[in-house]
Amino acid sequence: MPMPMPMYPACLLLMAFASGATAAAVPRPLDRLSLSLGGFEADSDTTISARGGTGGFDAAGSFNLEDDLGLDQRQPVVHARLDFLTTADQGVALEYFGYRRENETRISRRIVYEDRTWEASARVHGRMDYDFASAAYRWWFGERSTVYGLGLGVAYYRVDTLLEGEATLDGETVHASTASSDAALAPLLALGWRHAWSEHLRTYADLSGVAKDGGPLEGHIIDAAIGMEWFPARRLGLALEYGHTRIRLTRERDQYDARLDLVLRGPTLFLRIR
Repeated sequence: MPMPMPMYPACLLLMAFASGATAAAVPRPLDRLSLSLGGFEADSDTTISARGGTGGFDAAGSFNLEDDLGLDQRQPVVHARLDFLTTADQGVALEYFGYRRENETRISRRIVYEDRTWEASARVHGRMDYDFASAAYRWWFGERSTVYGLGLGVAYYRVDTLLEGEATLDGETVHASTASSDAALAPLLALGWRHAWSEHLRTYADLSGVAKDGGPLEGHIIDAAIGMEWFPARRLGLALEYGHTRIRLTRERDQYDARLDLVLRGPTLFLRIR
C-alpha cells in the first residue's frame, strides 16, 4: 500500500533524527585540547657507576642511591602534559616530568687490624636532579571510537649530580666532593592508542623512546604507560595511569666515564582539563 504523501516529510524527519543520534552515540577518543597535571608516585631504583684511570692505574665502582644512601624510593614526581589537535587527525604533544632525590647518611664503626682498633666514621651526602621534556607532532589513524597514533619529535633531558663526604680515622679527617651537570637533545619516537567507551570513560596506552649516540650525555630512555580517563563533568576529569620509565645514560669525561641507570615505575593521578 503506497504511503500517503503527508507521511513522507515525517519519515524523512525521523530518519534525520535517527542518523544524528547514531552519529552522536559514537564517542570521540581525542580532545581538541587537553591539559594534564599530576604526580607520579614513583618507585625508583638508581645506580651510578664510574670507571676511570690515570697513567697505569684503573679503578671502577658503583653505588645505589636508595640502598647505599637511603634515598626514599617512593617520592612523588611532578608530571605535566599538554595535547592539542591542529587538524581532525593531527596534533602536538608536550610533556615534562622532574625527578629530585637528596639524602645524607652517616657511618660509624670500629676496624680491627693487626691487634689494633681503629675508630672510623664517615658522612656521605648525595643528590640527583633529573628533568625530561619533549615535544612531538602526532598523526592519528582510525575511525569512530578507536585511534592509533605515531609521533615524531625531540626530547630534552638534564642530569645534575652531587656526591660529597668526609671520613675520619683516628681523628684525621679527609673531605672530598664531586658534582656534574649535563644536558642533551635527542630524537623521539612515540606510539599511541586511544579508545573511548563513552563520552565519560576512555582507556589509552603510550610507548616512546629516545636514543642518542655521542656527546657528553648519551644513551636511551624508554617510557611506557597505560591508563584510564573518567570525566564526571564536561570539561573536567581524572586519569589514573601506570607507567614504567627506564633511563640509561653515560656521561663521558677526560679522566672517567659515569653511567646512570634509573628505573621509575608506579601510578600517576592526573587532573584532566579539556
